[in-house]
Amino acid sequence: MLINTARKFYSSEYDLNCAETILYAANEEYKMNLDKTVLKTMAAFGGGMAVEGVCGAISGAIAVLGILFTKERAHESDKIKNLTKEFIEKFTNRLGTENCAILKQRYRNDDIRCIKMIETAAEILDEIVIREMK
Repeated sequence: MLINTARKFYSSEYDLNCAETILYAANEEYKMNLDKTVLKTMAAFGGGMAVEGVCGAISGAIAVLGILFTKERAHESDKIKNLTKEFIEKFTNRLGTENCAILKQRYRNDDIRCIKMIETAAEILDEIVIREMK
């Protein structure tokens, strides 16, 4: 399950931000075979893109959706748009917002850090990926 792999990568051993955590976990769980350059793309998306905007776990999950379900480019169909919208709506319905600053106020502390956002993103992403892969 993606949630368990995400928990593994969201540890001091790996020291990844939220966006990196989701992409690294999905890469392992879904056997995406992404190279280090692709994995590094998520480095700039942690902390709500460093300005506490959109949650990094969302950014990482949407990157996974794009990699898995886009053939060549976004405008080839509405599929990636619809999957992205579905993901964000489900995340927001569960946690009340997509904003990093607000999420951190509500759910983060020094002991667990942003694990609530990581777990929520992993659960929703796994649900969508498993459904779409059938």
